[in-house]
Amino acid sequence: MQYFIADTHFKHQNILKLSNRPFATIEEHDEALIKNWNGTVKPDDEIYILGDFTMSRKGKDANALLSRLNGKKYLIKGNHEHYLNDPEFDMSNYEWVKDYFELRYDKIQFVLFHYPILEWNGFFQKSLHLYGHVHNTREDYFTNTLDARAVNVGVDMTHFKPIAITELVEYLNTLDTPTR
Repeated sequence: MQYFIADTHFKHQNILKLSNRPFATIEEHDEALIKNWNGTVKPDDEIYILGDFTMSRKGKDANALLSRLNGKKYLIKGNHEHYLNDPEFDMSNYEWVKDYFELRYDKIQFVLFHYPILEWNGFFQKSLHLYGHVHNTREDYFTNTLDARAVNVGVDMTHFKPIAITELVEYLNTLDTPTR
């Protein structure tokens, strides 16, 4: 199975207030996200992290977190991946690291990018754009500006757990595909 998640912001004390996350401490937050992740993702599953995995700049912190999380991990870089520059970070924690990726599944194109895109490759076909970055801010703006096939997979929007590709396919099948 394939899963998606964005904006976990492990070790980021201020995210609790900035995104109004329902945890008393960052330690409680991090443990809840780890529990939710591992309760959803199995060791052989694939999980695409669409940026802002941790706010720690320390490679050893990222290594420790990634070692506790199930799945084969792929990273689409966000704007807070500073730990990647630390020589102590073990890049083998990820299958690969990219800025952008297009994935095909069941004849559907998934466009993965940390940031929301107004129109993406495959926009006029059966496709989905998955993004993060904006957390749970300005929901009305993004709902009214972006096509319904642009889906925020940030933890603030997915009950603090990864979302399965099958759930996204079911969602897409409820929508009308635009035509040119």
